[in-house]
Amino acid sequence: MKTKLLTTAVALALGTLAGSALAQAPAPLRISFTADIRSTEPGVNRDSNSDAVVLHIVEGLVAYGEDAEVRPLLAESIDISPDGKTYTFKLRQGVKFHNGAPLTSADVLWTWQHYTAANSGWRCASEFDGRGTVKVTGVEAPDAQTVVYHLEKPSSLFLASLARADCGGTGILQKASVKADGSWDKPIGTGPFAFAEWKRGEYVRLTKFADYANRDGKRDGYTGSKRPLVDEVRFVIVPDDSTAKAALQRGNIDIIEDVSNNDVPVLQGTPNVKVAYAPVMSMTALLLQTKDPLLSNPKIRQALAHAIDYDQLAAAVTEGLAKPNNSIVPLVSPYNDATQKEGWKYDPALSQKLLKEAGYKGQELELITTKRYPQSYNSAVIIQAMLQAVGINAKLSVSEWATQLDRYNAGTYQMMTFPYSARLDAALNYEMVTGDKAKQPRKVWDNPDAQKLLDAASVDTDHAKRQASFDQLHKLFLADVPSIPLYNGLDIGAFRTDIKGYTPWAVKKPRAWEVERVAK
Repeated sequence: MKTKLLTTAVALALGTLAGSALAQAPAPLRISFTADIRSTEPGVNRDSNSDAVVLHIVEGLVAYGEDAEVRPLLAESIDISPDGKTYTFKLRQGVKFHNGAPLTSADVLWTWQHYTAANSGWRCASEFDGRGTVKVTGVEAPDAQTVVYHLEKPSSLFLASLARADCGGTGILQKASVKADGSWDKPIGTGPFAFAEWKRGEYVRLTKFADYANRDGKRDGYTGSKRPLVDEVRFVIVPDDSTAKAALQRGNIDIIEDVSNNDVPVLQGTPNVKVAYAPVMSMTALLLQTKDPLLSNPKIRQALAHAIDYDQLAAAVTEGLAKPNNSIVPLVSPYNDATQKEGWKYDPALSQKLLKEAGYKGQELELITTKRYPQSYNSAVIIQAMLQAVGINAKLSVSEWATQLDRYNAGTYQMMTFPYSARLDAALNYEMVTGDKAKQPRKVWDNPDAQKLLDAASVDTDHAKRQASFDQLHKLFLADVPSIPLYNGLDIGAFRTDIKGYTPWAVKKPRAWEVERVAK
């Protein structure tokens, strides 16, 4: 049976079929992924797994700490001009790339030019060229340890945007990361682990960077102490949850980085296995394509919103561990106040009334989902039943994750359940859904009034002013229903008892640094 036997490919990836010579070498730290990465280039053709791997290899000038505050990483210090439009970064001394080259401001400048070149494919180019929250008008390197960024106008989100995981942390690259013709080769960064091998569909292998320049202190998100305490990390692709759990129980996997809620009781009762939790700022939502002929009608979107029993949905999908949240702002955010806690009331009668007023005649609405993320898939199954109960002809369509992500990016769908990765600032939470669909088809909300409110929250540094903007955004969002936020989840990790130092956190990505294998 599949739950009892690993495939040969997975077994090889785990090292369970290694020869006698390899058997004497220290076992790698093995972390399971349910799907392969998409690329090794920071922020390019990426998904959450790609980001997780890349951020072990590359580092940016700044990074998020455990408390979602942005702190220096490769920068020793940051000076902001009185007008808020000039950022001067002093680089840390003694930092080396994996190929031995020293980090200098020239590398920062080259990396920025690489990311922002025409057709670079960098996910976050639009966040810095004026289409998003920031417009960088120039970058200069006056000396080997200094980099200066010039902004068109002040922004409270410039540093936060640099640190974003989906931007690859704007990780600084050594120019040997690209081939002579300028095409991508492999990431050469300054992180605690170096890229070694990507065997597609099986594993990604990283090796300890012995010359890693650690910041010391305590572990602190993506900054702080990041010592590589194992010689090798192997991210192993194990698509089947049952296979991953069996491998963990046998000791062939050390860490399952994203445990389903319904697996928690079983794993808690498993010998030699521990389970740990942390609240996260990621979000699962039902996306609605407002350009669709049917869903362009706001009454139909309101009908969808009132057809869902959010308490029942969240309880069923998360085994009662998470609460529903109809706000784009996560429950654990300091900006999730009483206004943000207002949501759509479950009211089947109102839903049916709105459908009748909209002239709905039972036309089919396709609901796309993927089994790659079990909670997202389970949400879709429950939502389909709830929509059908009020007379909505919802058809479930299950896609491969890569296909769904492509359709999300292109905006070619009617409805889909979608898992958004964590954003650690409320303005960035709204930014991930707000924008002009003609320029960025992946955006779900293209209301000009919402964009103005978001622009204000992206510039203001005063908490009260930002809170007022977020509260207005939430009320407008509830009226427009461009998508339906469902719940924020938990980062649940399961690991062997001989693994010390592994901790889930708000970004919901595994961290292999400061993790070691100890004798039982």
